[in-house]
Amino acid sequence: MLFSSPNATPSPLSLLPSPPPSPRRTLSLTLLSKAAMSSSSTSDRAIAPQSPSPLPESRVVLGCGAVSVDFLATVSAFPRPDDKIRSTNFMVQGGGNAGNALTCAARLGLTSRLISKVANDNQGKSIIAELSEDGVDTSYIVVSDEGNSPFTYIIVDNQTKTRTCIHTPAYPPMVPDDLSRSSLFSALHGARLVYFDGRWHETALVVAKEASKMKIPILIDAERKREGLDDLLNFASYVVCSEKFPQAWTSAQSIPSALVSMLLRLPNAKFVVVTLGENGCIMLERSLDEGSELEDVNIESLLESLKQRVDVNSSAPTCISSKTSMRLIAEGVGGVCGRLFLGTAEKVPPSELVDTTGAGDAFIGATLYGICAEMPPEKMLSFAAHVAAAGCKALGARTGLPRLVDPVLSPFSQ
Repeated sequence: MLFSSPNATPSPLSLLPSPPPSPRRTLSLTLLSKAAMSSSSTSDRAIAPQSPSPLPESRVVLGCGAVSVDFLATVSAFPRPDDKIRSTNFMVQGGGNAGNALTCAARLGLTSRLISKVANDNQGKSIIAELSEDGVDTSYIVVSDEGNSPFTYIIVDNQTKTRTCIHTPAYPPMVPDDLSRSSLFSALHGARLVYFDGRWHETALVVAKEASKMKIPILIDAERKREGLDDLLNFASYVVCSEKFPQAWTSAQSIPSALVSMLLRLPNAKFVVVTLGENGCIMLERSLDEGSELEDVNIESLLESLKQRVDVNSSAPTCISSKTSMRLIAEGVGGVCGRLFLGTAEKVPPSELVDTTGAGDAFIGATLYGICAEMPPEKMLSFAAHVAAAGCKALGARTGLPRLVDPVLSPFSQ
């Protein structure tokens, strides 16, 4: 029986019909056995995609963050207030930023481990089962005997190609005492990289502190301002942001200036990437070369010059970078020594664009791969854009996620 409290939300599974058959695997809504719960370059030219670098022997990625069940309904147009409309398609599938990103990383060949929390309900069982099926180690997911697992209603608008999410969080939330010291050390053992999506901030901070002591690099998804995120960002080796976050967090007048401000405020960060949807991404990479002979360049002007070199006729993701390290100046903010990269997005034909749910998570999953594979930034950004675009060609955050050997990644194959 589900835990009943003013803060708990009843499971919607008994209120919704089973999803229609799909040629792609969708999330099972059947009650699983109790045993399943415990399973576990220096050039400034545009760089075209190349074959992915082989993974190093150490390719374990640990994630800490959100999982959920996504109830996706596509509609011909977003409903107006008090409307009654019919869906054109329906799917139930696992979701959550960390769950999606680690699923992407696992399909690309990384060894993914996940720290999160669900309840002992149908959603929780299904969340764990789907992650396990995709090769994610779920043995560090905490299962509460009471409460509800997180779930999200997602309305996908076929007209505007946008999605609207209505999320119900997990109850009770994850706290540091949920994760034993032995489980923490086991999860971190052999990890090449640790990733946080900003959820469960108290637990995440405990994991980040221990990872930092063990000198394990940390990537943080800065989707929006959240409680405890500032403390977590202090440990970041890499940051990937949503389009609105840099200016919201720094109060800078523009995104390029905000990226400079972020590197100044985060001395441990090697790079900051901001994703811009169909407009690609911008990356500011810190340089260790801080010699006095470095040229001072206004970052706004530099970005504009990079934009002028974009091949607007190319549909494939490419990356254009500044020639060498330089001192990049943002008016009223300061300057950092580094390189600026402008990545383009894949131009997905309208007829192929289905759903942008989880596109940012796919980008991060591919970035995790790129870091582990020690890809140069030009190659990593193009690869991540390609993987994210593949995910947008199917309904749901995970349906279209490719495997490294899939034909969709043929531009990166030998």
